[in-house]
Amino acid sequence: MLISLKWQQTSGTAEQKVPFEVICLAHAVQQGGYNKAYLVLGGAGWSLRDFYANKGLDSFLRLPAEVRILKLEDYIALANQGQL
Repeated sequence: MLISLKWQQTSGTAEQKVPFEVICLAHAVQQGGYNKAYLVLGGAGWSLRDFYANKGLDSFLRLPAEVRILKLEDYIALANQGQL
């Protein structure tokens, strides 16, 4: 499993890097090296965090189901429940 973390404390360029990071994770999964990949978004500085976490990129990118974008809180909840 791949886990990529992005932290956005204040407004900045991390949001612009999310689509490329997701493409890289999808490529790694499709190459067969990993079963799942998570991009975890944390911090209070995001303006697009909800957009990304609610599958906003789906209309722009075709991602495998094994790649998920999650808010930090949602990722922790899944980890605590053993559902990763």
